[in-house]
Amino acid sequence: MGDILTNSKARRDYHIDETYEAGIVLKGTEVKSLRAGKGQIADAFARIEKGQVWLYNAHIDEYTHGNVQNHKPTAPRKLLLHRAEIYKLEPFSKVKGCALVPLSFYWKKGLVKVSLALGRGKGSHDKREDMKNRDSDRDLKRATMHRLKGR
Repeated sequence: MGDILTNSKARRDYHIDETYEAGIVLKGTEVKSLRAGKGQIADAFARIEKGQVWLYNAHIDEYTHGNVQNHKPTAPRKLLLHRAEIYKLEPFSKVKGCALVPLSFYWKKGLVKVSLALGRGKGSHDKREDMKNRDSDRDLKRATMHRLKGR
């Protein structure tokens, strides 16, 4: 499972509750551009409309060797989920503070898949607490490594 694109902002800005694997409908030039690693999903989000899931603000660069039929970089893209998963996600997506956020694009059996997460927004105090926890864990590891080296 080789990651193509990752969303580094997602885990920083959201508490991730559940993750889902979704297919994505892409054109040929979009796939070729993703093979080259050209794109970003930092500002991307998904929305459920009329029983279908759509991905917005995912920027996939135009294919350099494309012609007039090249794709639009920020066009909405349809995500492929099972109907039961969509019905399960629909009430949560309408709650204020909850969002469907793509975590990464990756290859699976030659197809592009999206790791889609149901996330609740973090406040600034949550982010500070996460930073404190990371710092304390780092200090603890550093102290134990110094103790082990001293033996």
